[in-house]
Amino acid sequence: MTTAFVVTNVPDEIQLYRIPDAMKVLRLGRTAIYELIRSGRLRSVREGRARLIPATAIRDYVALLEREAQEDDQ
Repeated sequence: MTTAFVVTNVPDEIQLYRIPDAMKVLRLGRTAIYELIRSGRLRSVREGRARLIPATAIRDYVALLEREAQEDDQ
């Protein structure tokens, strides 16, 4: 008899990115990431001393860029 285990509630993707990881995902430099955070265009959270960028914040920022590009085209 074979027993199979199914793991549930494990996210398929990263939920929180450290700054260096967000830099790679967005292809931006460290200074640009921190400026986006300061300006409120990219949300971040703190966990202890770490500054983390939620995956949803990255998606929201990309959507913002797309909206701005559409507005510029019109």
